[in-house]
Amino acid sequence: MVRIALPLLLGLAMIGWVSIDADRRGRHWFSWAALVALTGVIGFAVWFSVRRRYPPLPERPSAARRVALALAAIPLLLVSFMVTAFIITFVVQVARVEGRAMSPTLEDQDRIIVNKLAYQFQDPHVGDIVMLHYPLNPEKKFVKRVIAEEGDQVRIVDGSVYRNDVPMDDPFVLAENRSHDDWGPQVVPEGYYFVMGDRRNNSSDSRHWGFVPKKYIVGKIHCRWWPISRAKCF
Repeated sequence: MVRIALPLLLGLAMIGWVSIDADRRGRHWFSWAALVALTGVIGFAVWFSVRRRYPPLPERPSAARRVALALAAIPLLLVSFMVTAFIITFVVQVARVEGRAMSPTLEDQDRIIVNKLAYQFQDPHVGDIVMLHYPLNPEKKFVKRVIAEEGDQVRIVDGSVYRNDVPMDDPFVLAENRSHDDWGPQVVPEGYYFVMGDRRNNSSDSRHWGFVPKKYIVGKIHCRWWPISRAKCF
């Protein structure tokens, strides 16, 4: 409860203060308040840096107007939450990688951006790095690489992956991360995908819990934004 209340109170305080301060300086208070509502600390920092350019007006706003401006923060914050919830639900999601199953492509605790719209208009393709619901427990989410699509035959011989009897080109798998297991051959059913981690000798994936239905694929990993030194788009 506290984790929700504190950001809420902070947001209300920032929006309310910017509304009153911008109005006192003759600026368009609603525009600045909306900016802070949508961007949070970033918008607040922008206003704080530019407010010095606009000296306060000689006449201070009345107490009633200041209260009204402060109260305007409430609907603005609600709209901000709704917009944020819509974006997280349908557009993009900021997530964190747990574990090293995708090493070295993605490391433990890397911060990533998941594009949830990527597969609304097209299907996942071989080589895509995706976030998916764990088929045995959909409440959990994994990050894996698509190895084969529906209709493909998959066979693994001594760790080497064959898709439709063609050896897979997988330079993203380091020599020390290769496995020596055998699997298949099996044909990927319609509407399903075969996924694996890049760290083949330490990854729980389709070799262990089967194919993944398309409806369980949350989205495509668009980029890694943290750590900054390893930021990269895929």
